[in-house]
Amino acid sequence: MSTPDTAPARSEAPTEPSHEPAHRYTPALAQQIEERWQDLWEEQGTFWAANPSGALTDGDGENSGAGRPFFIMDMFPYPSGAGLHVGHPLGYIATDVVGRFRMMCGDNVLHALGYDAFGLPAEQYAVQTGQHPRTTTEQNIVTMKRQLRRMGLAHDSRRTFATIDPEYVRWTQWIFLQIFDSWYDADADDGKGRARRISELEAEYAAGERALPDGRSWSDLSDVERRDVLDAQRLAYVDESPVNWCPGLGTVLANEEVTSDGRSERGNFPVFQRSLRQWKMRITAYADRLTDDLELIDWPEKVKSMQRNWIGRSTGANVRFDVVGTAEYDAAGAGGQVEVFTTRPDTLFGATFMVVAPEHPLLDEVPAAWPEGTKGVWTGGHATPAEAVAAYRREAAAKTAVERQADAGKKTGVFTGHLAVNPANGSTIPVFTADYVLMGYGTGAIMAVPGGDQRDFAFTEAFDLPVVYTVEPEGGFPEGFAGAWTGAGRAINSSNDEISLDGLGVEDAKAAIIAWLESKGAGEGTTTYRLRDWLFSRQRYWGEPFPILWDEDDRPVAIPGEMLPVDLPDVPDYAPRTFAPDDAASNPEAPLGRNDEWVHVTLDLGDGPKTYRRDTNTMPNWAGSCWYYLRYLDPTDSTDGPAAGTAVVDPELEQYWLGPRHNATSGPAGGVDLYVGGVEHAVLHLLYARFWHKVLLDLGYVSSLEPFGKLFNQGYIQAYAFTDARGAYVPAAEVEGDEQSGFTYQGQPVDREYGKMGKSLKNVVTPDEMYEQYGADTFRVYEMSMGPLDLSRPWETRAVVGSQRFLQRLWRNVVDEETGALVVTDDEPETATLRALHRAVADVRVEMEHMRPNTAIAKLITYNNHLTSLDRVPRAAVEPLVLMVAPIAPHIAEELWRRLGHEGSLAREPFPEADEQYLVAETVTCVVQVKGKVRGRLEVPPAISDTDLEAAALAEPNVVRAIDGAPVRKVIVRAPKLVNIVV
Repeated sequence: MSTPDTAPARSEAPTEPSHEPAHRYTPALAQQIEERWQDLWEEQGTFWAANPSGALTDGDGENSGAGRPFFIMDMFPYPSGAGLHVGHPLGYIATDVVGRFRMMCGDNVLHALGYDAFGLPAEQYAVQTGQHPRTTTEQNIVTMKRQLRRMGLAHDSRRTFATIDPEYVRWTQWIFLQIFDSWYDADADDGKGRARRISELEAEYAAGERALPDGRSWSDLSDVERRDVLDAQRLAYVDESPVNWCPGLGTVLANEEVTSDGRSERGNFPVFQRSLRQWKMRITAYADRLTDDLELIDWPEKVKSMQRNWIGRSTGANVRFDVVGTAEYDAAGAGGQVEVFTTRPDTLFGATFMVVAPEHPLLDEVPAAWPEGTKGVWTGGHATPAEAVAAYRREAAAKTAVERQADAGKKTGVFTGHLAVNPANGSTIPVFTADYVLMGYGTGAIMAVPGGDQRDFAFTEAFDLPVVYTVEPEGGFPEGFAGAWTGAGRAINSSNDEISLDGLGVEDAKAAIIAWLESKGAGEGTTTYRLRDWLFSRQRYWGEPFPILWDEDDRPVAIPGEMLPVDLPDVPDYAPRTFAPDDAASNPEAPLGRNDEWVHVTLDLGDGPKTYRRDTNTMPNWAGSCWYYLRYLDPTDSTDGPAAGTAVVDPELEQYWLGPRHNATSGPAGGVDLYVGGVEHAVLHLLYARFWHKVLLDLGYVSSLEPFGKLFNQGYIQAYAFTDARGAYVPAAEVEGDEQSGFTYQGQPVDREYGKMGKSLKNVVTPDEMYEQYGADTFRVYEMSMGPLDLSRPWETRAVVGSQRFLQRLWRNVVDEETGALVVTDDEPETATLRALHRAVADVRVEMEHMRPNTAIAKLITYNNHLTSLDRVPRAAVEPLVLMVAPIAPHIAEELWRRLGHEGSLAREPFPEADEQYLVAETVTCVVQVKGKVRGRLEVPPAISDTDLEAAALAEPNVVRAIDGAPVRKVIVRAPKLVNIVV
């Protein structure tokens, strides 16, 4: 190895070398370097995260010291048999870059990856082939582990696991039992509410401190009756109620697993409403906390909004309308009432008709004849209300709830013959039935205010009903206004002898009318929710069995902790019985029920041997992903295990890694410091995990209020696909041409489309191909440089070469390609180089702190190009560059650091700090235009080269957004003041 004092001048490779230099940074050399360093990291425990105590230490055998805990997570991957394509690793590389950077900033970083291994694909494959889904899944995990390891991800491999591991299943079942053993006390904690143990509820009933729902005494109840009272209030309970039955899949589905078209998210089969006995979880008890605590966490506003909308908290009033009773027209007699919920009780004076669901009990009896004033358009052509209502009910029964909502715009309906009295003004209004009103939401009835609701206004137009405006905009209605006024304003036409809302704003008017309704006994303020309890049963094989036995009274009994886990039995057939997709009358038949020896067991649970029946349902695949972040903290069962009644996670570890304000950036709710994944999990996984976490919080097992303190949704890597004249996809890699000349495959023109990568689209590019053609570091640099992490972007294999050239130039700035000798010197850098260095250090640190690796890479390229322009590269100028490159391209950085004479890994070397004295420099504002419009401004050195300015402009976030993945046809550079990009 040459010493710095005698280092030869760097040999710049000719454009067309006559031979391949022996020490050029090629894909083959990259592979050697990368695999060697990956082995070293594993052997030395370089990325082992140190717990504050216990067996999990760092690579030096030490527990955590001064480093601040920083917990990074990727959303749980499912190990697919197809392996990874280049779109999958985007988030994994991003979190790896952040973790390595934070480690270099002195943090104690915990970053690990497990596998969400229960899932429908493996089960479907088992149905087709007869191979046990565990075998398939474990083979897929091996493939995925290999692909991820080759990427150089800095994971603590000791903390990995799969949800199908027996020890993991044990704890999933244990958590279920904690939920089963709990009820929600809405009055606890000054009315905020929290989960408490069922034994506490039982003790309060026995002591007479809490009244039974039916008013009886606890001592008067039999043992079975007492169990029924307690079971009905558990957070995990069995209930016979309407569920989403999917005959084509042979299982029931949660609301969140049904699309807006009323079909299954998986398989796209029709879904029907059936009344079945199923496990549910009382997530509705947590609706307020799940809504309010969103304010405590750093999540994208889009995701928070999606959760709020799904929970659907609405504050308003229940209002009761008296139904007119006359002997001639109302067979039901006088005194009936219809109750509605409205979020706008301030518009009550404008209610000119009502609409009830076809299933509403008011329609069980209707007047014998149409009342006076009935209009022909109201009757549907029927002679009597009974005929009209019966016919309409038959039509509505033939539709699903989703179809009814989708058809709402058609404004079908019929007058019921009933009349109701508006409690605000005493006016008599007609009651219609229409199928867009659903019995399962709210009260199954609405008051219609056409002056303030566009849907109600459309109904009035179809049925010739009156419109009364109760809100007027400032300055009055616009000239010629017609329709519903849904904007802000002040109340009008809203007064009676006892109350006037006229002139009040919406909130004041709401408060006034609610108080008046309560004083009259005609209504009260209330809050409703869209959220429904979580349907938790699946009639599948490949999932966690319920740790529940059913006794001779057909009541659920918890399996003792020492008997966990309950393993899946062998069965002759893995498939749930499926039916014709439209067979709505079919019933679930779970695969576990086919092993009678497993289903019927004799056990002694403390009161002698008894025969029990196991539950043949399994948990949904969401169960394992509800708590996996806790397993990363304590994956070795260092506690005494569930048999001893201990917790799912050591309290000290949970407090250290997740507790409120556990580091400088952790908020009052605590939780994972950075959680990265796709926005498609905004409701399902994230809502469920938050619910489980809050139960564990209430029971004292965790200290953090939320599981995930900061959430980041990465974009997607998409790709072009090509179809021939037949519409068949052709291999994208073999297509030639461009936007100007057109695209061809084997000489024939093809059409291009943009979207997902997929095997069927013949446009998949795998990481394995990238490793072979370029090396893992080049692949990492390219994925991180493609654009802002939160935006989707197109994959272009030909563009990867730019990232390769950057690393090759970096290599040549340190290593002679011909001899392998160092080419750096110990000379002091010149002032211009120091300015360039410290500007790069300052800028790169800011970009890395804000998760903008694309712009960090652009600044690293600019600085590297500066070094390339020097005759000799000073060690003091290149070593900081190597350290800054390390989070993004760690293997080449480790290799160069070692060749520069340093011992050990640079993984925990301090990230460079900028010297302020070199940051004061003249800059010029460069305007960046896209298609002639100004999209960005850059502060750049006056002497910046065209190449560097182009790179900086193309990496500017606003410019990237403006380009939006479109191909760049031309870049016109007028350094240092203008860049014009033509797309």
